[in-house]
Amino acid sequence: MTNLHFSSITAFTKMLLAGIRLSAVSLACLTLAACVSTPETPPEVAPQSKACPEGLPAGATCLRGQDSASSHYLIVMPAKWSGVLVVHAHGGPSLGAPKMSRNDEDIKRWAITVKEGHAWAGSVFRQGGFAVTTAAEDTERVRRIFIDHVAKPRKTILHGQSWGTMVATRTAELFPKSWDGILLTSGVVAGPTTYDFRLDLRALYQHLCNNHPRSTEPSYSLAIGLPTDSKMTNADLAQRANECLGTGTPAAQRTPEQSLKLKTIVDVLKIPLSSVLSHLSWGTFALQDVVSKNGGTSPFGNAGVKYSGSSDDAKLNASIPRFQADPKAVARFLADVDYAGRFSVPVISGHAIDDPTVMVEGQSVLRQKMVSSGKADQLVQVFVNSSEHSYWGDAHYPPLFDALLSWVEKDQKPTPNSIADRCKQRNSANTATCKFQTDYIAKPIESRIFPR
Repeated sequence: MTNLHFSSITAFTKMLLAGIRLSAVSLACLTLAACVSTPETPPEVAPQSKACPEGLPAGATCLRGQDSASSHYLIVMPAKWSGVLVVHAHGGPSLGAPKMSRNDEDIKRWAITVKEGHAWAGSVFRQGGFAVTTAAEDTERVRRIFIDHVAKPRKTILHGQSWGTMVATRTAELFPKSWDGILLTSGVVAGPTTYDFRLDLRALYQHLCNNHPRSTEPSYSLAIGLPTDSKMTNADLAQRANECLGTGTPAAQRTPEQSLKLKTIVDVLKIPLSSVLSHLSWGTFALQDVVSKNGGTSPFGNAGVKYSGSSDDAKLNASIPRFQADPKAVARFLADVDYAGRFSVPVISGHAIDDPTVMVEGQSVLRQKMVSSGKADQLVQVFVNSSEHSYWGDAHYPPLFDALLSWVEKDQKPTPNSIADRCKQRNSANTATCKFQTDYIAKPIESRIFPR
C-alpha cells in the first residue's frame, strides 16, 4: 500500500509539473505569437503484395504501394533473404509526371541485387524532374516503410545510381542514422558543376549553328534551357542538330562543314561524339526544368569562362554567347542538390573510365569533399575499364556489395585491388568479365569542365 500511495503521489506530481510547463509554454506562445506546432510524420499504409516484374529470381515476392507523399514504390524480397536491405535511388531525373513503371525498369536492371539475396526497395520520386531534396525524403520514407511493415534488416545499404547519387548523397546527410553503408555507381558526384558544361554546350552549339533558337524565332537566354511555353520536342531538337552537325547522318555522308563543327564541339568540351545529342537534350530540357523549379531564374552561367581546344580560341571566346548566373538561383540550387561529404559510414564509389554520360572526373570532387570534411578514410573509389554508364555487367556489382558489407560488419576496409580480386574469384570461369582497373586515378574536374 505504501509503495502504491508513493507511486500515485509521484505520478500526480509529474502531471502537475507537466501542467505547469505546458501552461508556461502556452503563455509564451500567446505572448510572443511565435510558436509553431510541428505535425507528426503521417503513418504509412502497409504495401500490398503484387505480381513481380519479369526477370526477377524465382521465389521473389513483390510489394507495392504509394507513400504519404504520393510516391509510388516497389519492395522486392528474395526467396532466401540475407538480412540486408538495399534502398535504391534511381537515375534521371525523369522529366514530367512520375510513372509507376519506373520501378519496374529499375528492378529489371538491378535484379542482381535480389539474386545476391538482398532485399530491394525503390521509390519513384513524388516530383518529376530536378528535385533532389524531396527525392531524398522519398528515399528515406521507403526505408521506413520496409522496416515498419516488412522486416527489420540487419544492415541497410543506400545505393545511388547516376543522378540517383545526387539523391543518395543528399539522403545520407539528411538522414545519417538510417544507413550502414553507401554504394555510389556511375555517380553525379560533382554537384552543380556537372551541369555547367551543358550550358557550355548550348553556348558553343549556338555559336556554331545558330538554330537553337533560330534567328527567326524569339531569342532567350540559353541559361534557362528553353522558355516555359516552348513546344519543342526531343524530335525537333534532333532534327536541328542533324541539320547543323549531321548527328543523325552516317559520318561518311556528313558535309565537311558539319564534320568540322562536330569536331569543334568534341575537341572543346571533351565529350564523345556519340553523346553530343544527348547532352544537348539535357542542356535544353533538364536546364529548363531546373530553372522552372528556381522561380524562372537560372543558376548557370559562363561569364568569364575561357574556352580552349578549337582551331581559333581567341575568336571563339570573343564571339560565344555569354550568360550570368543569378546569385539567388545559385543559392537555391545548391541548397537542393549539393552535399558536404560528411558521411559517417563507409562509402564505395565506382565509375566507368569512359562513361559518356557522367564524366569520371567528377569523382575528384567526391574525394575532395570527403577530404575537406575529414572523412577521407570513409571512401574507397574503384574504376571500371568500360564506356557503359547505366550498367557494367553482372560481374561487377556483387563484389562491390560484398566489399561494402565486409567493411560495415567486419571493419575490413577494401582496396581497389581486393575488390578486383573478389570479382575474379567469383567469376573464376571467365575472369575477363571483371574489368576493374586498379591503377586508375581520376583527374581533376577542371580538366573536363571549364572553371567559372
